[in-house]
Amino acid sequence: MSKDTEMDLETQVYMLESHMDGMIARAQKNEEMLKRFQDLEMRLLSLNSLCELVVNIHDEAKLVFNLDSLSLVLADENDEIRLFIAEDGFQSEDYRSVILLSKVGLFKATLGLSQRILLGDAKKLLVKEFWPADTRIPHTVAIIPLIRRGVYLGCLVFGSDDETRFQADMATYFLDRLGKVLSVCMENTLNYEQLRRSSLFDTLTGVNNRRFFEQRMDEEILRSLRTGDSLSCLFIDIDFFKKVNDSFGHQVGDMALRHVAELLRSQLRSNDILARYGGEEFVAILPTAAEKKGVEVAERMRNVIAKSVLQVAEGKQLQITISIGVSTFVVEQSGVSKAIDKAVLIEVADKALYAAKNAGRNMVISGGEVKSVATSKRQSVSKG
Repeated sequence: MSKDTEMDLETQVYMLESHMDGMIARAQKNEEMLKRFQDLEMRLLSLNSLCELVVNIHDEAKLVFNLDSLSLVLADENDEIRLFIAEDGFQSEDYRSVILLSKVGLFKATLGLSQRILLGDAKKLLVKEFWPADTRIPHTVAIIPLIRRGVYLGCLVFGSDDETRFQADMATYFLDRLGKVLSVCMENTLNYEQLRRSSLFDTLTGVNNRRFFEQRMDEEILRSLRTGDSLSCLFIDIDFFKKVNDSFGHQVGDMALRHVAELLRSQLRSNDILARYGGEEFVAILPTAAEKKGVEVAERMRNVIAKSVLQVAEGKQLQITISIGVSTFVVEQSGVSKAIDKAVLIEVADKALYAAKNAGRNMVISGGEVKSVATSKRQSVSKG
């Protein structure tokens, strides 16, 4: 065998080995990619919270798919998603790439009905509504439709500064699968949030219901024991509400309940809890609020409602007042304090409310402090 032939063979072997090394490297890379994708998929499928789902896909997808940028665009025609994630503490200013779009028809107009992933030049494919404002647009994008049972839930947009990263002829197995998994997760978490909300919220007024209130009251009492902070409970009743129903009908009565709930909520901090206890009665929990603070908040509530006017049918106006009873849980400063039954705190506030009713209504009365071992007898009165 000639030297030239030997060199040719050596060159071919070297090229073959290099090719094999490249194939092995790509296989290892694909295997790592698959592992990361499977881990992401399992995390997404395990979530019940819509807020957690949104945060996870926002934070993890960039790492798993080695992206320069992304946006998650969700169909939110009635602000339902905005409400759900806000209740779980979602801060939109921290996640500008999460876009809640009320123009749900834009998904169909842009992406069509084929459910096909769009790949290529961002300037040609990307509509402005699918990308956060005042943010640099990438060179290439992959727009992944999120569709479930024929309904657009949104889309996920992957961005890359590499002009060759997302091309129309590239394989899309991982992207297709991610779109299907995320669509299922979106449907499941939306159903869960709707069920959770219906079980913990009052459908008429939009505030929490009694079940939620009782759960949180136990939690807040235990929190007070840990921190040593006081905790105030407000028991609120609409004055002469039966006359409202008798004079104007139950439809106006429902309007009055929503009106009162909205004004009560406007006087509370983000960490306070407002709930409809039943009928025309509402309750509020004020964490870290001493008796004086509880009475001040109650007085603000009483005042803002007394000054408000509810417009009803045929140009008639309805003036509403409320009465409020206040109780305050105080943790003993020395020794180990024991938890009290929430019923004790509610009962003291309820008795103070009854006293306010008997004293003429449109009034705030405090039943005093409820300590971990005893209840004080002093009362304070605030009248408008």
